[in-house]
Amino acid sequence: MDFQKTILKETTFSGIGLHTGNKCDVTLKPAQTNTGIVFVRKDLPGSPQIKAGIDSLASFGKAPRRTTIENNGAQVQTIEHFMAALAGLGIDNLQVEIDSNELPGLDGSSLEYIKILTHAGIKEQDSKRNCFVLRDPIRIEESGAYIMALPSPGFKVSYTLDYNLVEHRTEFIELDFSSPEVFKEEVAPARTFCLESEADELKRQGLGLGANYENTLVLTKDGSVINNKVRFPDEFVRHKILDLMGDLSLLGFTLKAHIVALKSGHSLNLRLINEIIKQREKYSMDTKSGILEVTDIMKILPHREPFLFVDRITKLEYGKHATGIKNVTINDYFFKGHFPGHPVMPGVIIIEAMAQVGGVMMLASKENKGKLAFFMAIDNVKFRKPVVPGDQLVLEVEAVKVKSKTGQVRGRALVAGKVVAEADLIFALVDN
Repeated sequence: MDFQKTILKETTFSGIGLHTGNKCDVTLKPAQTNTGIVFVRKDLPGSPQIKAGIDSLASFGKAPRRTTIENNGAQVQTIEHFMAALAGLGIDNLQVEIDSNELPGLDGSSLEYIKILTHAGIKEQDSKRNCFVLRDPIRIEESGAYIMALPSPGFKVSYTLDYNLVEHRTEFIELDFSSPEVFKEEVAPARTFCLESEADELKRQGLGLGANYENTLVLTKDGSVINNKVRFPDEFVRHKILDLMGDLSLLGFTLKAHIVALKSGHSLNLRLINEIIKQREKYSMDTKSGILEVTDIMKILPHREPFLFVDRITKLEYGKHATGIKNVTINDYFFKGHFPGHPVMPGVIIIEAMAQVGGVMMLASKENKGKLAFFMAIDNVKFRKPVVPGDQLVLEVEAVKVKSKTGQVRGRALVAGKVVAEADLIFALVDN
């Protein structure tokens, strides 16, 4: 079981921003569970807070070549190297107090951040980490670059770097992050870089004002590095993975997926994040297994024993379809009085179980959360086969039309792949 983490003790450090050149003092403080990573601009009136997340992202046009978050005009720029270090160490909750608009660039990698955080100590907290297991592939393309997310039992990255600007400079690496040591040893030391041909133009754009040959690898056209040496033969592609992991940390939950990228940068990374969040909302699965158990169902429906007839939801797409399971046993109370000598599950209860799955499908969405679903009509009911103790009832419900105040669904109940009942159901959706 993976639990949330924060740091053990407060720590401070200072440095210069890579792009602005501004000096910045930083104080890191432990934070409570479910706080997330919260930046505090101590230099501004009221010390505004900015939570690191997709909702706080500044537009890429405002802050090119770096990841920036903002809140009501208060910004923190170039957070990706720091956020990657937090992701690599599994730190979920932290207060970050700063007195400037850009985090220190330090050595241009995550290595110094790893050292600072490790020195502060890391402690496990008493709440589980939020995790999403990707269900469907995602692919985004733009100007000859692409990034994909594929379903995977763990987190893995395959990255190809090929800009066709540096002679013989194509790099590929694939890393499996099943161990935290992989990030610390294989990715964290990789420094940011640019091409010599880009350097003057970046300066004219007001970028890279804090960059130097120590914290930024500058490549000539023939692929050599000016006034420095690489830490890895393929340091550049490793740094692209570092940036990617820093950007993915803005999801606010851990991700199990295989990321495959070609020439992807911050813009594509952030588009991928939006698609992952959409998929998570689509499936509405916050549990590690991707299944809604009885305790989750009871947060959505008002039903309780002995009138809750759904044991789990195995598939769910808000407002579109859902599949639920009811394990039928001889201990179900209705068998005591319904054909006690020849136990058969009452047809009305099969329909009710079908309706409860439909209720989860409609009421789990944000716009319907907290509402109640009342029957308005039942039509086209057919019972095709008796359901008896020992059967597993699979309840499939598909939306016909769901609006803000009404919902019409079509349902089927199956045992061993064969339809035992079906019906069209209409509900009124009312405020609780």
